[in-house]
Amino acid sequence: MKNYQLILASASPRRQQLLKQLGYEFEVRLRETDETIPPDMPARGASMYLAQKKAKTFSNELKKNELLITADTIVIIGGEILNKPQDETEAYQMLAKLSGKAHEVVTGFCLMSVEKQLTQSDTTLVYFKDLTPEEINFYIRNHHPFDKAGGYGAQDWIGMIGVERIEGSYFNVMGLPVHKLYQAIIDF
Repeated sequence: MKNYQLILASASPRRQQLLKQLGYEFEVRLRETDETIPPDMPARGASMYLAQKKAKTFSNELKKNELLITADTIVIIGGEILNKPQDETEAYQMLAKLSGKAHEVVTGFCLMSVEKQLTQSDTTLVYFKDLTPEEINFYIRNHHPFDKAGGYGAQDWIGMIGVERIEGSYFNVMGLPVHKLYQAIIDF
């Protein structure tokens, strides 16, 4: 790793946990970033676009020995991007839309140093069972899914009872494709 000091630019407790579980020590730095996606951008490119946009906010302050990690996760169903729900009504609508269907979870990440930048993404297909209104409401009331793309966390109660099958990386659905990130850090 060329003696880089890792900087994780994410408030996500799941991303922090996953990076720790990879065995890395890192510092967390946060910066507000406008997460608006251009309207003509293909849905699958949005997470990499946002990861790069988050990294750019740090470009003038990185030191020579620092390696910045940014990431963004989106949920796509029927070509529509489901971001983080703003309230209970929107969370309910998202989960009802995902109920009984398959959707894609795409996480993009960006590694950036003073010298270079690398951006990659991973896609996982997630299949939900038919969720009852009671299950959706219970989850929203008890698990507050407002910081999660698509309004759910696969590691939460709704994932335990509702996710029937996953094709691809489970950790990608949690918010960080650790298998790809690990190799990217080594190769960087």
